[in-house]
Amino acid sequence: MPELAEVEHNRQIWARGHGNKVLEVVTRNIRSPIWQGTRAPDLVKTLIRKSLSGSETHGKQMLFQFGRDAWLGIHLGMTGRLSVEPPDYRLGKHDHLALRQADHWLVFSDPRRFGRLRLAHGVDRPSWWTRLPPPILSSRFTKEWVAEFCARRKGTPLKALLLMQERFPGIGNWMADEILWRARLNPKILAGKLSSALIGKLYRWIRWVTVAAMKEMDENWEFPSTWLFRHRWEAGGHCPRCGTELAREKIGGRTTCWCPVCQPQLSK
Repeated sequence: MPELAEVEHNRQIWARGHGNKVLEVVTRNIRSPIWQGTRAPDLVKTLIRKSLSGSETHGKQMLFQFGRDAWLGIHLGMTGRLSVEPPDYRLGKHDHLALRQADHWLVFSDPRRFGRLRLAHGVDRPSWWTRLPPPILSSRFTKEWVAEFCARRKGTPLKALLLMQERFPGIGNWMADEILWRARLNPKILAGKLSSALIGKLYRWIRWVTVAAMKEMDENWEFPSTWLFRHRWEAGGHCPRCGTELAREKIGGRTTCWCPVCQPQLSK
């Protein structure tokens, strides 16, 4: 599942079309679940001849504004991606939406069809966007916001806690592991066991990893070797900080990677 950094990277790809009019709209596979709740003819009628005027991300979702009053929401699902293609591009079987501008196509593709498209009209951002929880880098995402959630979910392991999108929008499996590794917190620690100081530490690393991941993310996923990210994927990897062999286990239903030395369990 694409996480916050990958979503921002995809947004930046389509951002190349900012300021340019949509000259043609092509919709494909309109019976796919991707189109659930959105009628392809409405999307064509709404976006044609409008300029792409802005875009933003929120967690694992993107919002593109066309003109003053048209909004296209995109959720990438597990395998969705955005691309910019040349004028002579021929759509493939997994391309579901393509917007032609003067010099290129903006294309949304999704082989497994778990993504979603949403359309809204109005000068203001749609309600399904404004009701989302505070973004991690917003001023509303505070240490107190994290502390309150830890108290409410006190019996939840930290790894599972960080995956809860209602409080940590955009954090997924690898980002959660990276945050806990940098904070030196074991993923099995229950949220209610954290002291105020440790909650502050967790909060700071959530914000740091979010900023750094968006800065480092590119199409090749070339993160520095000092990141856990580069060592977590296969058994036999070692901690880039201390060299200890990394541990792996399912926590909260997701395969989790951590360093047994750098991330010990809290003493009772």
